[in-house]
Amino acid sequence: MPTDLTVDHADVTLAVRDHGGSGVPLLLIHGAGRTLADWSGIAEELVADHRVLSMDLRAHGRSERGTERWTSAAVLGDIEAVLNACGVPEAVLVGHSLGGMLAALYADAHPHTPGAINLDGFGLGRPEHYAGLDPQTVAEGLDRARQFARAASGQAFPPEGLETVRAQQAAMADQLGFAPELLEEGIQRSLGETGDGQLYLRPERERGVEMLDALEELDMFAVYRRLTRPLLLVRGTRLADQGPELAWFGELMAAHLKGLETHLAALAADRPHIAVHTLDASHAMLLERPRALAELVRSFTSGLDLRS
Repeated sequence: MPTDLTVDHADVTLAVRDHGGSGVPLLLIHGAGRTLADWSGIAEELVADHRVLSMDLRAHGRSERGTERWTSAAVLGDIEAVLNACGVPEAVLVGHSLGGMLAALYADAHPHTPGAINLDGFGLGRPEHYAGLDPQTVAEGLDRARQFARAASGQAFPPEGLETVRAQQAAMADQLGFAPELLEEGIQRSLGETGDGQLYLRPERERGVEMLDALEELDMFAVYRRLTRPLLLVRGTRLADQGPELAWFGELMAAHLKGLETHLAALAADRPHIAVHTLDASHAMLLERPRALAELVRSFTSGLDLRS
């Protein structure tokens, strides 16, 4: 049975889940605006031959928001504290979306890390990663996407609006083919309340905007090119339907998928310790394809030289 615990580090208390198991230790790291609940299905698959941990990032889920600004450096310190507190300083890091970017950053900063897995953690990338669109269109689209993300960050709603949130999540689950019940724990872990009784989904606005700022500063391809540890990059090949109001975003992301295919192939050809795998899934791959992802993780860890 999974055990929930807390780890104190610097200005935060972090929520951690020990899923149990034995074997190669793993730390599972969720994406922006998500929680450790996303990993439940994959963790169940992996505990047979791995020691599995997951955590809520600072300002997410049931981890504290912290008194300091949200930065990637602060979060990497949190990750190190969790690994040390749980007695697995040389765990393999497996992250989704933002979590995948953090996994790669951590492996870059900690050469003792056996390896890292990034599941669809490519952010908005750089303009050169968009195929088939002119630079001006890409620049305008990226600016629009960033403004949209900032406006949505920590957006408050009345208590009765929670059912609307659940309905939206259920519609997404139906579109992508997984049970909406898989989202309920994440919703409950993410719920915050303002001083006037409104609700919001964590992170709250201030920390959420800081997180978006930190994401914009990252150049992940520069990280990949200097990384010396084994790295698996998994890219989803499908886009979820965003609806007519966000059709512009779907067009932008389709161009991004095409551009990433080319740039990731070139990266893997030049860096033998970096493997790239595609998966028939959307960005919500943790919930769509937990068994397939668990097999990819297992294949990766079985090939690591854990003596180095």
